[in-house]
Amino acid sequence: MSGRVLITDDDRAMCEMLEADLGHRGFIVKWHTSAAESVETVKKEDFDVLLTDLQMPGLNGIELCRRIVSLRPDIPVIVITAFGSMDSAVSALRAGAYDFISKPVDTDNLTIVLERAIKHRELLEQVATLQQTVRELRGSEDIIGTSPAMQKVYDLMKRVSGLDTSILIVGESGTGKELIARSLHRNSPRSTGPFVAFNCAAVPETLLESELFGHSRGAFTDAKTSRDGLFARANGGTLLLDEVADMAEALQPKLLRAIEQRAVRPVGSDREIPFDVRIIASTNRDIESMVSDGKFREDLYFRLNVIQLNVPPLRARDNDILLLAQHFIGEFAASTSKEVAGISTPAAKKLLAYAWPGNVRELRNCIERAVALTGFDKITVEDLPERIQNFRESRIVVASGSESELLTMDEIESRYITHVLKSVRGNKTMASRILGLDRKTLYRRLERHSINAESLSNPDE
Repeated sequence: MSGRVLITDDDRAMCEMLEADLGHRGFIVKWHTSAAESVETVKKEDFDVLLTDLQMPGLNGIELCRRIVSLRPDIPVIVITAFGSMDSAVSALRAGAYDFISKPVDTDNLTIVLERAIKHRELLEQVATLQQTVRELRGSEDIIGTSPAMQKVYDLMKRVSGLDTSILIVGESGTGKELIARSLHRNSPRSTGPFVAFNCAAVPETLLESELFGHSRGAFTDAKTSRDGLFARANGGTLLLDEVADMAEALQPKLLRAIEQRAVRPVGSDREIPFDVRIIASTNRDIESMVSDGKFREDLYFRLNVIQLNVPPLRARDNDILLLAQHFIGEFAASTSKEVAGISTPAAKKLLAYAWPGNVRELRNCIERAVALTGFDKITVEDLPERIQNFRESRIVVASGSESELLTMDEIESRYITHVLKSVRGNKTMASRILGLDRKTLYRRLERHSINAESLSNPDE
């Protein structure tokens, strides 16, 4: 562990001893025997943590703590108290100390406390940076995220936004596929035309054809007037076919013909209407498996999937979780007129540890709830839903010091394949890519280990 530690103690021998012990453990240590000197040093130099004795002549540890908290609230202060002196410890915490440690000082215990304080400061700096980033992004229509996974998405979006080719956006539910489709439209030559989004899973099969292609008067019961379909309404712009993998199989050949002919025939009509539309499709399903299983037409799949854009799940987006959370805090604080400015460190740790099966949509709902419930200027752990408060990260252990716990290669393979499938919510195409297996090999392994991929599509987090 590395970190800059400033020690304040009127006992020179104690300072020298701590400097030597902590130096051997990788810390960079500076010390003063005067609290006033430490205050001046903090004004000029940066430290990750300040360690101070409580009882000192002149400026004591409590007053030093107050001054440091006022001068540099980002530097956590750890106070050394007399053994069993809980009153002093409480006074230190009230003065703004991050933690306390009792005499005689145990270096191992002190190291743990220092490491925890340094990580606390790192998280505070991270949150402050995210708040600044959100302030810079606020008012922008761009998608929020700075993680490497999202940088790949931005790069591909930049390269294809000016094209007129069909795009298939693939990603889990709640990852922001429609937001990306809107951004592609907004940055394309068709931006002045309409953007029409249609959820293929939300309309009954009997009405789907009419919705897409339109109908003529008298085409069916209640068709009292002619009506344009979505292709006609999106003319000159972009049509998003959301959840296209859920489209009824009977309609798929008609959609394919419309895309190939660039014309639609309304229900009940004998004439075709040409259209000029860029088609973007999206799905949260494993559409490649559906094609292999004969549940989705291969020729339609290739027509839609000229360019595939994979949207990463929130759990793969590093610290975008905190960036998005801070953005939503600003949004909901403004709409509810509550003075909520950020996230407490323990709450931020909980958000980072959680798996977010519902992705950005779930995070947004979580923050909306937290802003509504909190009675503080920062969201606390208690403001978060219980599933996030109590979440425990699952880990795959493949090695142990105990001979009785060692696993066979078959068992390791079975556990890891199950873990990967659970992580990608049963998507066999994504799992095969992660595992480095072709689809046929993956199917054989699933059969050999009796793994049901479908049962892992909605894992119980």
